[in-house]
Amino acid sequence: MQTVTAGNRVRNLFSILPALLAGALLRIWMLKHFFEVTGDSLIYGGIAKNLLLSGRYALTVGTGETYPTLIRLPGYPLFLAACFKLFGMENYASAAWVQIVMDLVACLLLADVARRVAPAELKRGAAYCTLWLAALCPFTAVYVANPLTEGPTIFTIALAMWCAVRFDERPGWWPALAFTFAVTYAALLRPDGALVPVAFAPVLLMALVRERRQEWIRKKAARIVPVCVLLAVMPFAAWTWRNWKTFQVFEPLAPRYATDPGEPTQAGWVSWVKTWCLDFVSTYQVYWNVPGDTLDPAKLPKRAFDNPAQYAETAAIANDYNNGGNVLTPELDARFAKLAQERYAAHPLGRHLLLPVARMLDMWVRPRVENLPIDLDWWVYSHHNAETRFSWFYVGLNALYLLVGIVGLWLRPRMWPWMLAYFVLRSLLLMTVEAPEARYTLECFPMLFVLGGVTLYRLTNVVLLSVLKLNASEGRD
Repeated sequence: MQTVTAGNRVRNLFSILPALLAGALLRIWMLKHFFEVTGDSLIYGGIAKNLLLSGRYALTVGTGETYPTLIRLPGYPLFLAACFKLFGMENYASAAWVQIVMDLVACLLLADVARRVAPAELKRGAAYCTLWLAALCPFTAVYVANPLTEGPTIFTIALAMWCAVRFDERPGWWPALAFTFAVTYAALLRPDGALVPVAFAPVLLMALVRERRQEWIRKKAARIVPVCVLLAVMPFAAWTWRNWKTFQVFEPLAPRYATDPGEPTQAGWVSWVKTWCLDFVSTYQVYWNVPGDTLDPAKLPKRAFDNPAQYAETAAIANDYNNGGNVLTPELDARFAKLAQERYAAHPLGRHLLLPVARMLDMWVRPRVENLPIDLDWWVYSHHNAETRFSWFYVGLNALYLLVGIVGLWLRPRMWPWMLAYFVLRSLLLMTVEAPEARYTLECFPMLFVLGGVTLYRLTNVVLLSVLKLNASEGRD
């Protein structure tokens, strides 16, 4: 028996190695061609450097002075600080290499999740399909190969799902503690990481309730639940206390608009943008430019104006902003707020509901080429034939992942309600975002990989059975 078991393990190892090798090559290729350190990476890296050099959770201005900040949660700065400590200061590439390893481990975890949740006749095949779907997904791979929070977040979600399904099979300390670590760190990486425990913690609680008749389960639950809750709360209690002590504000996560206390939030500008912003083009060309860069009315879509008078007022505000040194003063922000109120009053249903739904759908279905050297007007075939064809290929590939995920929900593998719950919660959250980016849906891909793996293997079986029946029928004839 031991010989057979050892043989099975060797065969399993050799069956997963091609997928892991292909996944590693894809991520290394992404690292070589699309690695960059800009924007958020520099913010996280700046905090990490100050943690190592001065022990302060702070950012550094151009003059070299540092100031405390709370605009980012500490999860990723701590991750970068560990990489800098081990591999050299400002060695952002080391973080990408670590993330590549973490993501390949996440692929294995998701494959095992698929094996455990799939129907009995699909378990082994669903695991392999999930592994290949996860390993060869270019949308997640390009982010894993960059120093951004998406890579570790995908890993923590995969770990949380794996621990939840293990606990559901047999409640115990180690899957509960590992789940607690995963969901806590997910929330320390990004505020929206808090959706992970909301969606998947019920799996653990229902497992305890299901087994409550067993005395040992009741005793174990009485210890596991409070310990895990305490461990999950402790980092956020420390973070909240630090923010209160430093800034005298209650902030258990991170500010909605990534501003430190006392900094303007540009609420009027944001409210006005929400009345018309629909896609990443507007996010890139307009929203990210203000304040600090020119606001060009010519780049605003027609839906940004209800009538000629509104266009004239918007142009006047833009002119005053541009002539004022690209500074969004409180007076200009108030004028944007007034415009927003007029537009909401004119079309309340469209701007409070339909437009947010459209933004959410745009984040789900648009081609995920924002990290690639492709023009924003990718759909204009006459401007760039190859880029347009590639973008439509990405549209189709993204649609494939979504389609197999949706079919996987219909097949209803174990834990499907909690995966659906995460999809719904995240989609509702994305409806509150004023500036859409396709990357905000990447956190749903671990579930799509699992559901898609179940779907693909079920379809393979259906096709194979159809072929066998056809051959048998021809043989009888």
